[in-house]
Amino acid sequence: MVNWWLPANWKITAADGSKKVEEAKDIIIATGGRARALPSLPIDGTKIIEYRKAMSLPTQPKSMIICGSGAIGSEFAYFYNSLGTKVTIVEFMPRIVPVEDEDISKELEKQFKKQGMTIMTNSEVLSVDTSGAGVKAKVKTAAGEVTLEADILLSAVGVVANIDNIGLEALGIKTEKGKIIVDAYQQTNVKGIYAIGDCTPGQALAHVASREGINAAEHIAGHKIDAMDYNNIPGCTYCTPEIASVGYTEKAAKDAGFEIKVGKFPFIASGKAVASGATDGFVKVIFDAKYGEFLGCHMIGMNVTDMIAEAVVARKLETTAHEILNAVHPHPTMSEALKEATAVAYGEATDI
Repeated sequence: MVNWWLPANWKITAADGSKKVEEAKDIIIATGGRARALPSLPIDGTKIIEYRKAMSLPTQPKSMIICGSGAIGSEFAYFYNSLGTKVTIVEFMPRIVPVEDEDISKELEKQFKKQGMTIMTNSEVLSVDTSGAGVKAKVKTAAGEVTLEADILLSAVGVVANIDNIGLEALGIKTEKGKIIVDAYQQTNVKGIYAIGDCTPGQALAHVASREGINAAEHIAGHKIDAMDYNNIPGCTYCTPEIASVGYTEKAAKDAGFEIKVGKFPFIASGKAVASGATDGFVKVIFDAKYGEFLGCHMIGMNVTDMIAEAVVARKLETTAHEILNAVHPHPTMSEALKEATAVAYGEATDI
């Protein structure tokens, strides 16, 4: 437990009760996050588990219900299904991986079903009975209530910040919706105290926390830094097929008022993908129709988490669609799918 005294001092109480005061000119709060617990899903670490326990189960369950289909839920769904566990995904939203582009969600659901998983969207776990050998989950669906049985239930309904009982209130550090509020340099409203990572409002991703930590340290050192562009953060989901995305989805671009051009290139048309036996999936690109601004890129398929960086750098450099078209991509490679998708958007495709 940490009890704050002054901005440059903190008292640390160890597990054995001993106390120690640490002093520093500046302090960075990096307390991370933990699995969100819902009232209907009380995590007991045995039959109702969260993601950390899912990485260290003593035995493989024969069946598993996964509540939530974001990155964490989808990754564990793929992992346990590939081991032979019967997996059922229960998702409250109308589609799985709901933060992704709609076309990505449709493709992943198709692939997961092909792999033998059961997908239940527009569904909500109302309660879980753990009194028996396994779990019985009462689930509300569009067609009515059903009861699902499994050995174990994984709650993957998000992450909450670890900001309880660390003395924020004593210093008047501002929080909102369970997160520490920071400025463009990761500073809180209290001079000398910064915060980074999952305890702040940015995306709860390792590469985001790393960059925020560097920005905070460099600002403390007096360096000039570029503020984080949270609309150019790549998101990656490490299931099979992999998902990678950056920027606007098609819906978000339309909602923002853009007139858009959209191109999609399927890996079945890629020579490298065919030769590799990895033809599932596609690359989808979204451009502003007026200026050719690269608004978003969405990928699903083999190794796409390694391919998305090109789109991130292109957007950072304000690269236009025509510049991507004129940048020669090596053939045969999976990465040329981004250029080919751009060609589709502008009616210049030659390979499909």
